[in-house]
Amino acid sequence: KNLNFLGLGLNKLTGTIPPAILNLSSLVSLSLPYNQLEGTLPDDLGFTLPNLQVLNLGHNLLTGLLPTSLSNASNLVELDITGSYFNGKISIDFGGLPNLWWLILASNPLGIAESDDLKFFDSLTKCRNLKVLDLSDCQFGGTLPYSVANLSTNLLTFRLGGNELSGSINVGIENLVNLTELQLQTNKFAGGVPAVLGNLSELRLLDLSENELSGSIPPSLSKPSNLYMLRLNKNNLNGTIPLSFGNFQYLQDLDLSQNNLSGPIPKNLMKLSSLTVSLNLADNQLSGSLPSEVGQLKNLGYLDVSGNRLSGEIPVSLGSCVTLGRLDMAGNSFQGPIPSSFSSLRGLEYLNLSQNNLSGRIPGFLQRFSLKNLNLSFNQLEGQLPSDGIFSNASAFSVTGNNKLCGGIPELKLAICPKNELEKQKSHHLELKLMIPLLSGLVALVLIVSLLIICRLRKRHTAPLVSSPSEIRLFSKVTYDSLHKATDGFSSANFVGAGGFASVYKGTLESGRKIVAVKVFNVQSRGNIKSFLAECRTLRNIRHRNLVRIHTACSTIDYSGKEFKALVYEFMPNGSLERWLHGDLKEQNSNEELSGLGLSLAQRVSIAIDVASALDYLHHHCPRTIVHCDLKPSNILLDDQMVAHVGDFGLSKFIPEVLSTSQPHSSSVGIRGTIGYAPPEYGMGSNYSPEGDIYSYGILLLEMFTGKRPTDSGFEDGVNLHNFVKMALPERVVGEILDPVIGLKGGMGEEDSLMSIMRIGVACSMESPKERMNIADVIKELESIRRNLPALSRNQCSTSE
Repeated sequence: KNLNFLGLGLNKLTGTIPPAILNLSSLVSLSLPYNQLEGTLPDDLGFTLPNLQVLNLGHNLLTGLLPTSLSNASNLVELDITGSYFNGKISIDFGGLPNLWWLILASNPLGIAESDDLKFFDSLTKCRNLKVLDLSDCQFGGTLPYSVANLSTNLLTFRLGGNELSGSINVGIENLVNLTELQLQTNKFAGGVPAVLGNLSELRLLDLSENELSGSIPPSLSKPSNLYMLRLNKNNLNGTIPLSFGNFQYLQDLDLSQNNLSGPIPKNLMKLSSLTVSLNLADNQLSGSLPSEVGQLKNLGYLDVSGNRLSGEIPVSLGSCVTLGRLDMAGNSFQGPIPSSFSSLRGLEYLNLSQNNLSGRIPGFLQRFSLKNLNLSFNQLEGQLPSDGIFSNASAFSVTGNNKLCGGIPELKLAICPKNELEKQKSHHLELKLMIPLLSGLVALVLIVSLLIICRLRKRHTAPLVSSPSEIRLFSKVTYDSLHKATDGFSSANFVGAGGFASVYKGTLESGRKIVAVKVFNVQSRGNIKSFLAECRTLRNIRHRNLVRIHTACSTIDYSGKEFKALVYEFMPNGSLERWLHGDLKEQNSNEELSGLGLSLAQRVSIAIDVASALDYLHHHCPRTIVHCDLKPSNILLDDQMVAHVGDFGLSKFIPEVLSTSQPHSSSVGIRGTIGYAPPEYGMGSNYSPEGDIYSYGILLLEMFTGKRPTDSGFEDGVNLHNFVKMALPERVVGEILDPVIGLKGGMGEEDSLMSIMRIGVACSMESPKERMNIADVIKELESIRRNLPALSRNQCSTSE
């Protein structure tokens, strides 16, 4: 009778909710998400649970109408039923819920596609604390009511995507001045895009895609300085791309495809170095050439300009976009050869240049790419078709409509190349056969002489002797001599720390202007050389604000003539997360405000979001999916603003390599990763996967908020960090397992936030990979928590954004 909190989420509970529970008048929080509960809710629920503040029944099999009696649950703060099967119209009068701040009804068959489906918005205007409103993927019909303009100005998230709504969106949304996320996609909205949306200065995500919007794109949409995603695709928009779009500072994802846009592509749009995820301009009527400035999009993963009226030659500068994983230029009027600079696009998996006027030969370097699909059809390409790499799989590429091609694999049934073509090829091969021995001998002679000089004079040696030069050729060169001077001869005074593969030193380059971290590998071990090459290969094509930035690499010999390999990173003055969680803060932290106090709750949440964002990038937004394989506190580094950066990619793995191996992977250092953080399936021989990183992240998250290592000596008799936290959640004794450095300041909001964080950590570290939480959902949940922590200041929020 005195039960206040009941939390049984993330289990496999079935059947109906016992009536006895729904009659516990003392209940303050009822949280049963992620189960398989079924049945309906009683009509008098709002009367039998008068003290209820939190009701979370999401991701179950519950059906029926939402009880009208919830109008009387005046203490309700959170209502979340996402991902269930509730249906019909919403008859709740939200005016009686003045404290409501979290309302998520998404992914339910709510609404009956009638004009008054959103009439309840009138009562929602009385919820002045409302911050999150998610009604996406339901069946709401009608138009947006003008009462939207009177919703709480505290509203941060407003989602109505995936419904049957129509009419104009010009209903006063601009009044929601603190809005950070507006999603109205996949409806039937018509009319123009309101220019006043540009006045939403806090906006970070705007999605109006898949509607029937018309008119031109307002230049004012570029005004929100923090906007990172803008999607206007699949509408009827016309006119030109606003020149003001070149002013975006943090835009990562821009989709204007499938409209009626015309005119040239603005040159300044191609200078947005912040674009890392996607630039999609496909299926419009854009004309002119592709600006050569496109080469400045060096961090872009996906570029699509197909289905336009672009002409001229493909810019050579496009070869500078080395992180591209997908490139689609089909259905234009491009002419000339396929640029030789494309040889730098080694991360390409999908390349479509079909239906253009390209001529010349098909470059042989395409055979060496890890392409999954290649379409060169309907051009004017000629000469002998390569037959290796992707060209050996007839189902993976297309060259149809190039009538002057010959040779290739037999399945294509192309004409046999004429003798002069074959003789030309043979002559070329003969020249190579003659040249290679001569060049090899000359190179060997030069190397021997160089080694003798070095051994005698112990002078610096600038010619690299690396077993795989292609792994480091994208980095600028640095000599052993410069690194030796930068670290005062790798002195103990500059020693930062050591790991299984390397030692790290603090150094100063460029006449004292740049402080760096120099990671020197122990090349005496074969595994360490593999680690060096793996880190080079991983870091050469990835860029993200939450990954440690690499400045350069050095592979040469030292003054003794011994092999030397090092990576030079951006220096992180606040050290590793490991030291902040378990080290001596007085020794490491010179910030008087934090000295001796450790990481605050707000800082830990921000760091958790930073690390999750890095994983989301590695898993979903890189040209090739990357698995880190060794996520732990010592590999999380903190800059001067306490922004977290994931580092140490010595064990990282590209997913295509994992999947192409017939035998389970075994690490040269034993079990992949670190004991306590490595997922259980790795120890049983399973292949490495993003889900393995999610497990490590879950353990990391639990460690951050409990202060306990996964290898804590107190864990015995089958109890581990995951179980330790999971057992405490139903009892709601988060204060007892919380890192004492944090300390609870009181208030249910703070305790509920901590409970939610612990649940996320448990959900990420489930034993079965299939049951682990999606990293995008992790970010979404943590962002919501961060926005609502009272102790989290504006400055702390902005450090990782």
